[in-house]
Amino acid sequence: MAYRRDDIERVRDATDLVELVSEVTKVKRTGRSVMAVCPFHQEKTASLSIDPARGLYHCFGCGKSGDLFRFVQETQALDFADSVELLARRAGITLERDPEAAKRRDRRQVLVDATDAAVSFYNGRLKTGRDAATARSYLRGRGYESEVVERFGIGYSPDGGDALVGHLRNAKVSEDVMVAAGLALRNRSGRVYDRFRGRVMFPIYDIRGDAVGFGARLLEGTGPKYLNSPETPIYHKSRLLYGLNWAKSEIVRGGEAVVVEGYTDVIALHLAGLPVAVATCGTALGEEHLDLLRRFTERVVLMFDADAAGAGASLRGFERSVPGDLDLRIAVLPEGRDPADVVSSGDTHAIRKSIETSKPLIEYRIEAELSRYRIREDHQAAARAVRAAAAIVAQNPDRQSRREASAFIASLVITNSIDEVIDLVEEQRRKVEAATPPQSVSTGRTLTGTEKAELEVLRLLLANHPQVRGIDWSDFFSRPEHTAAFGLIGPTLAAMEPGEPPDLGSLLAGAAPELAEMLSRLALEKRPYADADEVVRMVQVGALDRRIRELQFQVASTDAETEPEAYSAAFEELIALEKQRRELRSHE
Repeated sequence: MAYRRDDIERVRDATDLVELVSEVTKVKRTGRSVMAVCPFHQEKTASLSIDPARGLYHCFGCGKSGDLFRFVQETQALDFADSVELLARRAGITLERDPEAAKRRDRRQVLVDATDAAVSFYNGRLKTGRDAATARSYLRGRGYESEVVERFGIGYSPDGGDALVGHLRNAKVSEDVMVAAGLALRNRSGRVYDRFRGRVMFPIYDIRGDAVGFGARLLEGTGPKYLNSPETPIYHKSRLLYGLNWAKSEIVRGGEAVVVEGYTDVIALHLAGLPVAVATCGTALGEEHLDLLRRFTERVVLMFDADAAGAGASLRGFERSVPGDLDLRIAVLPEGRDPADVVSSGDTHAIRKSIETSKPLIEYRIEAELSRYRIREDHQAAARAVRAAAAIVAQNPDRQSRREASAFIASLVITNSIDEVIDLVEEQRRKVEAATPPQSVSTGRTLTGTEKAELEVLRLLLANHPQVRGIDWSDFFSRPEHTAAFGLIGPTLAAMEPGEPPDLGSLLAGAAPELAEMLSRLALEKRPYADADEVVRMVQVGALDRRIRELQFQVASTDAETEPEAYSAAFEELIALEKQRRELRSHE
């Protein structure tokens, strides 16, 4: 954290969360209740609950929650420090920086500044350098005139060994920074030289618009066609999408993002009036990329030419991992034509039509699999095709999605009824589940009575209820996330008077997103509190049940003759706990 805690709290106290939310979405007050149309997912009925006193929000539709800093981070794509700065400026508060945190933040800025200097150098060399004539010719051939070069910061890296290094050295950038930023390499003798040489340079910006790396296209000679920046403290290709810094606002407005394969494809779509295109930076599309896009839209279209679609649309297991609230679709262009080719030919209608007619990923995968078989001519081939498609559908953990996909298969292969396809899919699903290691924390299942009681105890703790204070609940909770939640709020409660609610906004500032979401949801629930005595007793009985089962196993597996002391200790504890459990249950 780059700023002092007391300054952050001053910013929090000076900011009205309701007013902040109302700047980006509709807010409705009903008595003491404040609800808003959630800006994080599409809805008509307000489901975002706001607690002005605590400065918290929670959407009961999509689950997004947090405090005012998190709201700014999510709606404006900023990190925590930047959200503090924005709100401080809004409130007219001057911030003092934490020296140690500022040092880390300043280190990042040094790398960004060096990269930005490289962008300017390469861009200037492209426009005026004699050695950049080939690069200028290549770009003109793609229809990139000077305004396009300027808009996207395109440049040229000289073919010599140390042109950029010399330029940065003159600008007082240290060699260590050049290497750390991925702009230069150091050989065995210690000499530093340019990483990129003789290439058209496409600057890559992070979501805030900071230059963090490059995609570099070779024009002549040997070497990889595209060379990207290496992983650095500011460049993480699994968390970057080329063009997102320009496209994010239009993606939010239009409710759709288009993922293409290359930098020139992104530029082509932006120039064609479709500024919602992004591309990965020299790596396959991954879950982190989708998580990044989900901050702006629920609909993501992957655009491929027909040659690349088969390989690209496999998506390396996304059938298993695409979140249920993400509409991931496939758009295919005519064979042999990529988006940049289509736009340069003037046929932008083909681009728009392919987006409009895009198919859900699972439907595309099913059709692609079935096309490998002669299902209209051979009954045995049709049976094999259905089984192959069922194996794809079975990867999806959502039962309803599997049923819908099964119906789609049956509509294409008329030899099987919907029920027959569903049976095949569920048979394959059982095999998938049998081969999947058990997860440490169950998700999406019905909670037990004890687990519900634990959540109610957490609600009471958030209200600082006197009957749940002073107990070390970490010894009683069955689920690790419940224990973690108590570890977060327990120490604060110990220093407060009973009934005085803790400042949850401050507590959640550094909490894990899942933990912050759970606590925010509990704090904003409107229903009356359960009887404190009852839920405390339920949680205590649940803890006793678990310990008694452990002791029963220990007694059964301990030899009383060879280990008399261990056996006696376990047996005595078992008797005492069973008595304690009976006493607690007698009050039910």
